[in-house]
Amino acid sequence: MCCWINRTRLFCVSNDSWRHNFGSRQPSFFSGSHSSRFTSLNSNTRFQRLSPGHSAALACQLEAAVPKPGNVHRGADFKDASFYDFIVSGQLLGDSIDRSPEKSLGEMVFLIVERTKSQVRLNTNLGIALLLAPLAICARRGQPLKSESIHELLVNSDQSDCNEIYRAIQMANPGGLGTERIFDVNEAAPNQILKAMELARERDLIARQYVLDFRDVFEFVTPRIVNLQQEHQSLSRSIVQTHVELIAMFSDSLIARKCGSEIAGQAQQLAQLAVDRLPHGWEEFENAVGEMDFWMRSDGNRRNPGATADLIAAGLFVGLWNEELGWPWH
Repeated sequence: MCCWINRTRLFCVSNDSWRHNFGSRQPSFFSGSHSSRFTSLNSNTRFQRLSPGHSAALACQLEAAVPKPGNVHRGADFKDASFYDFIVSGQLLGDSIDRSPEKSLGEMVFLIVERTKSQVRLNTNLGIALLLAPLAICARRGQPLKSESIHELLVNSDQSDCNEIYRAIQMANPGGLGTERIFDVNEAAPNQILKAMELARERDLIARQYVLDFRDVFEFVTPRIVNLQQEHQSLSRSIVQTHVELIAMFSDSLIARKCGSEIAGQAQQLAQLAVDRLPHGWEEFENAVGEMDFWMRSDGNRRNPGATADLIAAGLFVGLWNEELGWPWH
């Protein structure tokens, strides 16, 4: 076991993990170093498309594995949720997608949440289910994913879809949901899910995607990950930077729900401080992200930017399905 101190934090990794991630170099909080077994990315080498379910599971697992600030990852668990909970949840989500190709949007969301709750017994993937279910349904056509196909699916969803999505939200029971005067999730569902999402779009990143046909995913998250992967020669670094940039842009709606707008604003400020360090080099950026991560974990993980992580998973799914992610990964 190797341990090191970065400012006020103590980090430990196994010797095997140390060698895999850092080689002989002193590690940093977000490892971007590569051992000699890794080759440079080739712009013509793309990870080949899997089934919709396998692509979804892989997107979830990549998102969970990368050490993003404030989230569970392979080097950091929460008291009530481990890295393995998220790995299993991703597998359950993907299996649900491939086993039920006939399911409608609402039925797919509910099935994913139901299976996750029955086995993991935690709300680990409601937001991801809401994002990946429509993407996976559109992927059934075998064509590259575009916002136009998402728009068509969502505007044609009906009362039964909305009923099932409401049931899924009730079953998942996400933290900090509160009550609403109109279309409250504990009341009768509207006849179209976009009506409820429209009311929530300003305070919820997932609702915003529904109303805008996943514009943030298609126009920012996926292309940003793809472009940064070429720049950094590292999928991990590209995910971390995109994650932090998203928080700087939008803050995080899960933090806002659980902790209020003031704390969410502080998260956004810390993310912007990290982004501002990028022109000074990756080490400066990761030091700022380390401070951000420490702050996010200092309140029983209530400052977990889970909505942002959900957008990362959606962006990875689109990148995988559209065969835009370079290979190999490191």
